[in-house]
Amino acid sequence: MDRTFHPRRSRRVAPLLAIAAASALLVAGCSSSSGGKKAEESSSGAAAGKADTPRMTVALVTHQAPGDTFWDIVRKGAEAAAAKDNIKLVYSSDPNAGNQANLVQNAIDQKVDGVAVTLAKPDAMKDVVGKAKTAGIPVVGLNSGLSDWKKLGLMEFFGQDESVAGEAFGKKLNEIGAKNAVCVIQEQGNVGLTQRCDGVKKTFSGKTQILYVNGTDMPSVKSTITAKLKQDSSIDYVVALGAPYALTAVQSVSDAGSKAKVATFDLNKALTSAIQKGDIQFAVDQQPYLQGYLAVDSLWLYKNNGNYSGGGEQPVLTGPAFVDKTNVDTIATFAAKGTR
Repeated sequence: MDRTFHPRRSRRVAPLLAIAAASALLVAGCSSSSGGKKAEESSSGAAAGKADTPRMTVALVTHQAPGDTFWDIVRKGAEAAAAKDNIKLVYSSDPNAGNQANLVQNAIDQKVDGVAVTLAKPDAMKDVVGKAKTAGIPVVGLNSGLSDWKKLGLMEFFGQDESVAGEAFGKKLNEIGAKNAVCVIQEQGNVGLTQRCDGVKKTFSGKTQILYVNGTDMPSVKSTITAKLKQDSSIDYVVALGAPYALTAVQSVSDAGSKAKVATFDLNKALTSAIQKGDIQFAVDQQPYLQGYLAVDSLWLYKNNGNYSGGGEQPVLTGPAFVDKTNVDTIATFAAKGTR
């Protein structure tokens, strides 16, 4: 695409866009679907300030695994932007990379006006993203794929630098005196999750172990972590890569009779409560609501005003930020609404 006249913008555009995104909490829901079934309308209120631009259709295709509530927050942000922008949002997901690519192809076949996609396994998405571009459909990335979005030719990207987030996590472990951490990866081959653990290992001065679990089978996750903690009683921190897995890890610590503490990446309502209670020590927040909101809104801005967030060259970063007992009460207010 021709970006000759598009100015280069600083990554600091994210906080400015976040302010605009905040107003979306007052916006009504939109018509959306997942797996061919129509989803329920949002009940967040009247559609104040709805755009009078022509109706457009946007497909949001993620690698969400069943039961992973993180994506509910991404979807709420996307629905808020869609309601504001007079967009029909079509949501679908599959943790299998080949199936996710097929969902993008379905969106192309339906001649949508734009696609927002996650790139947890970018190699599997390369061909279908190319087909979307050939069909003249703009594609933006969110959440996973910061290292690959430009290679694949996406217009924009909204998310967190997972390597940077992991490195920050490792430094935090140093500050609190951890010595032996196990980093639990719930999906093998997911580049973002691997980058998180690699980042932790890079900056953490203690021992870092990697433990793979089957994230689609929570009882198995629990038993695998429990077994690891029983096997190695010197583990003093469990590093989870998602809120549901962190909450399960807390149960594993108890079952194993371990003294290990739990910290995690990502939030949800239950996770913020666990931080307040002291069951979880801290979390890294990448603001999933903002990712969904900005991805959908960016496609409306491109279609109606030719805008590129980040100038089409820089990603718009939504994290990382730490949430612990010092600031969790404020975050919990929004988490109770399902938006953090």
